[in-house]
Amino acid sequence: MGSKKRPFYRIVVADSRSPRDGRFIENVGTYNPLTEPEKITLEEESILNWLSNGAQPSDTVRNILAKEGLMKKFHEAKFSKK
Repeated sequence: MGSKKRPFYRIVVADSRSPRDGRFIENVGTYNPLTEPEKITLEEESILNWLSNGAQPSDTVRNILAKEGLMKKFHEAKFSKK
């Protein structure tokens, strides 16, 4: 997304067999690196649901989720005593 020298990113859930910029299943957030500080919007419930169903985030998305505290929430929910 965005335009030349004005990047804007969507965080999406996609099948690994589809092309990088191709079809996606669900849009779960955005990342705008141009604002100060960077503006990140995430749909937490949807992201945690996809992670619990086995979705594997890319390295960059994993870093964004960790920065926002979602990876910690997911880890605590997964390994908490039931």
